[in-house]
Amino acid sequence: MKFICDKNELSEALTNVSKAVSDKASINSLENIKFELSGNSLCLTGYDLELGIRTSLSVTTADTGAFLGSARLFCEMVRKMPDGQISVTLDENMMLTIQGGLTSYNMNALSADDYPELPGKESAEPISVPQSVLKSMIVQTKFAASLLDIKPILKGELFEIGDGQIVLAAIDGYRLAVRYEPIGCQENVKFVVPAKNLDEISKLLSDDDDCVCNMFLAKNHIIFEIGSYLVSSRLLEGEFHPYKSAIPVAHNTEVIVDRAPLINALERCMLLISEKNPSPVRCIFDNNELKIKCRTSSVGKVHDEIDVKMTGSPIEIGFKCRYFIDPLKVISDEKVKLQMGGNLQPMKIVPVEGDKFIYLVLPVRLPKE
Repeated sequence: MKFICDKNELSEALTNVSKAVSDKASINSLENIKFELSGNSLCLTGYDLELGIRTSLSVTTADTGAFLGSARLFCEMVRKMPDGQISVTLDENMMLTIQGGLTSYNMNALSADDYPELPGKESAEPISVPQSVLKSMIVQTKFAASLLDIKPILKGELFEIGDGQIVLAAIDGYRLAVRYEPIGCQENVKFVVPAKNLDEISKLLSDDDDCVCNMFLAKNHIIFEIGSYLVSSRLLEGEFHPYKSAIPVAHNTEVIVDRAPLINALERCMLLISEKNPSPVRCIFDNNELKIKCRTSSVGKVHDEIDVKMTGSPIEIGFKCRYFIDPLKVISDEKVKLQMGGNLQPMKIVPVEGDKFIYLVLPVRLPKE
């Protein structure tokens, strides 16, 4: 069995597919990439039983068949080959030869007989979303998904699709991220996708507004069709947290602030903060001014001031710095609106105009100065 292809095209495909390969799998074959030849097409598959990635590329071959190759070694070998055409040959002893120019590698291959099949498309009608939209929605919400196993469902992101709108929500008990976008789909469905899988999916999505991602929903999994890639992800079971009930409907203080200066001030606070010194950031909103203070006993203190546009009551409120800065970093708007109902009530971060996102950050009790 032999095929010839462009080294860079193969290397890119292998790198993307290998993201779904397990380093230490209970099934030995899952530590490998599956290679399938048919016609002049090479299909590459990586699968760890939770995330599967498959793609095809054009090659020159007269053979058909399948084999498994070590994901780590094969990727590295191809990446280090000289640019241009390379050939991959499998002999009757399951020995692979990868050759390009004067360089060649040899490595053992495995039979593909025991490799599990990826789930297939089961939905008759795809749910179509522009790739750039889905990418921004994932990037702007994934940080708020839980990393703990206490409530496994919160390690995923909720997709709510209905009435011409798609909503992504993530919550970890300390913060909430919700993104809204209109789409041309009237189907009403809800499902939860593991956040770590969405992170890999976002890396395959294009920033081109004309490129579309088709999603095919089944009972236990979902398929994302992204250009030449098919990505399968298992769905998380259970009831997602009723996040809508956590969103405050009223506030006593509203502040419009430039996002970049606020991020810079919070990053200056981060210099003082560590696991050994987990001091909160003290925010004092008063008279169209935000004073930001942070003090750690073993390092030092910082004081900053930012001009803001403020309505409502003055307020002094504290936050974990990382929880405050994370949503600000993923928002693309130059200005944001902060809404607060009290120093122990969640702060809501929303757009100055429109309603495409909502972020909640839970405050902390401040020690006396």
